[in-house]
Amino acid sequence: MRGDTDSVKPFIWPVRVYYEDTDSGGVVYYANYLKFMERARTEWLRSLGYEQDQLRASEDLLFAVRSLEIDYRKPARFNDALAVSAALAERGRASLTFAQEVRRDDELLCSARVRIACLSASGLRPRPLPNHMLAEIAE
Repeated sequence: MRGDTDSVKPFIWPVRVYYEDTDSGGVVYYANYLKFMERARTEWLRSLGYEQDQLRASEDLLFAVRSLEIDYRKPARFNDALAVSAALAERGRASLTFAQEVRRDDELLCSARVRIACLSASGLRPRPLPNHMLAEIAE
């Protein structure tokens, strides 16, 4: 799957900014956007019926961030209600690339492109996604 992410309906996960997510000025600490995005990808996978602990146990499969590019535009603040999206932008045999955004209402705060490697849990080496997952993700 390659192409324009505008044609793919993104998965949206709501996140509330807690005090622990912010710095002394009440602004979300930059690294916490990565945590918000991780949660959205995990919930996307869960929405497809896959739990990561079960994938590790039954498929010897885990996922790890291989690379990312992120653009911070505006700050989120304490108690903001955010919408974190995850849209599959590219699918390789042993990788997934997501286009992700963090929004407050209609305002784009942060966007990223995150490449996820599929790894063997036992050897931490690249491995292809199981065929049944590839078929479901392609839908």
